[in-house]
Amino acid sequence: MTNNILNRHTAPKAEAPERVIQFGEGNFLRAFVDWMIQEMNDKTAFNGSVVIVQPRERNHIETLRAQDCLYHVNLLGLKGNEQVNSCQRISSVSRALNPYTQYDAFMALAEQPEMRFVISNTTEAGIAFDNTCKLSDTPPASYPAKLTQLLYHRYSCFNGDTKKGLIILPCELIFGNGHHLKDCINQYIDLWHDDLDDAEGFRKWIACCCPICTTLVDRIVNGYPHNDEQQLWQRIGYKDAAMVQGEIFHLWVIEHDKNISIEQLDKEWPARKAGLNVVLTDNEAPYHLRKTTLLNGPHTVLSPVAFLSGINIVRDACNDELVGKFIHQVMFNELLPTLELPKDELTRFAEDVLQRFKNPYIDHQVTSIMLNSFPKFKTRDLPALKRYTELKGELPKAIVLGLAAITTYYKGGTREDGTAIAPNDDPAILELLQQLWASADCHTIAEGVLGAQDLIWKEQGNLNDIPGLTDLLTSYLQQIQESGMRKTIETVLNK
Repeated sequence: MTNNILNRHTAPKAEAPERVIQFGEGNFLRAFVDWMIQEMNDKTAFNGSVVIVQPRERNHIETLRAQDCLYHVNLLGLKGNEQVNSCQRISSVSRALNPYTQYDAFMALAEQPEMRFVISNTTEAGIAFDNTCKLSDTPPASYPAKLTQLLYHRYSCFNGDTKKGLIILPCELIFGNGHHLKDCINQYIDLWHDDLDDAEGFRKWIACCCPICTTLVDRIVNGYPHNDEQQLWQRIGYKDAAMVQGEIFHLWVIEHDKNISIEQLDKEWPARKAGLNVVLTDNEAPYHLRKTTLLNGPHTVLSPVAFLSGINIVRDACNDELVGKFIHQVMFNELLPTLELPKDELTRFAEDVLQRFKNPYIDHQVTSIMLNSFPKFKTRDLPALKRYTELKGELPKAIVLGLAAITTYYKGGTREDGTAIAPNDDPAILELLQQLWASADCHTIAEGVLGAQDLIWKEQGNLNDIPGLTDLLTSYLQQIQESGMRKTIETVLNK
């Protein structure tokens, strides 16, 4: 095994102007956006590097820092009939900042004249307005508040120069992410109006000079390749603790904002010129609905069902005789009928997704999908649940079982084989679930989860109002507790 430590002293690292501020240090952005920027640097005249900003207070960037932000992306899959197993060193990240301990350095990013892009992936829960955030916070808690604060500093620093706006590309998987982010920024301008020296001038600068694009991202990234670690280290010649593994497939759909044309966006972000699968469009909605419903929707419910069935890998869940039937039921019988695109087109897309789930070269841990499961279910599966009920006059049983599995997973404790159950979500949601499970009454738990309008469901309302949902969720929670997940799946599939 190699003893070489990966850093700028042991491996070459190209230097490029810092042009991208990235909120998020996670596996997905590093295997998707930062990989794309590496491709653009290598194949076009983009010539830019990324400054990663840690969006949450808990520290996650030390591993990257220890390697001078160098790492490798291992992409696996089939391209036609050819097996792909690439391993590419990424040097497009210049540095990583923690704004909670490096606030001045964070704000100084706004003063760099060559900065042009802001990219983010702060999970579905990240683009949200928090009225407790103040302009004087160092930094504010929410991502949109941090961004508004940073943009205002740039506006002030360059005296409202129309050429110093930033192009903002959110990657959070919520429908209309750019529109939601824009709304949040305007809410912060309203909230901080009296503290801003030129609130309305700033608002106009955002509107005319800072394109905020709605986007859709698609690549399955399973994270650090624990099982292949030694083999990959030997292959690259370095110990790389920040390596990330994903599938070869990638897609980024970008809907241009009204203040930037497709032609201008194509010129400034030359991903298509680099041969990347990037779509620039007037309307991202059809791509988004298809993908979130037929790829992310199944992911969100299959993961807790598989985990509580003793299965850890997405591929193994699809190939399991029982859980595989559950996944097929969710995808083809419950989610697909809620979409209005041609059925044959949707069926082909769903079959392709299932093949991606079964990728023999990717060990996609189901637990890696379960971060913030309740917000994910709200955006990915709940709309289909409501639409299916409206169309069919009955509840989609497999989707409801998925919600029961999420609720059970959030109980914590251990799986039957002794594996620890470690839910990861908003602390307030975790606290609510602990309180509900303390009652030991499944009806109380179901009613409490479905009624958490302010905390979880927001504009979706009180889900206890959906006819029959409280009773069905209660029934599944009881069956899981009494008979286990696999027996409960059998019950659902036999109905």
